[in-house]
Amino acid sequence: MLEIKTGSIVKSMAGHDSGTLFLVLRQEGDYVLLADGKRRKMEKPKRKKWKHVRLTDAQPITITDDLTDKKIRTLLGAARPR
Repeated sequence: MLEIKTGSIVKSMAGHDSGTLFLVLRQEGDYVLLADGKRRKMEKPKRKKWKHVRLTDAQPITITDDLTDKKIRTLLGAARPR
């Protein structure tokens, strides 16, 4: 089974944002902090239980200091199925 870790691209499966792709910024116990670069920016990430997200088959990315909301939007746009 694949593990959700920092840099993974996940899909929300529960809540008002279900179906939305997010980037995992970090983990805090049973929770993951998520950003999509649009509604949820890096400065105020979404806190969601890990059991409410599903790992996508997109390649995880390395989170660096120069990561911006615009880059997150670009990465998630490329990860969307066509």
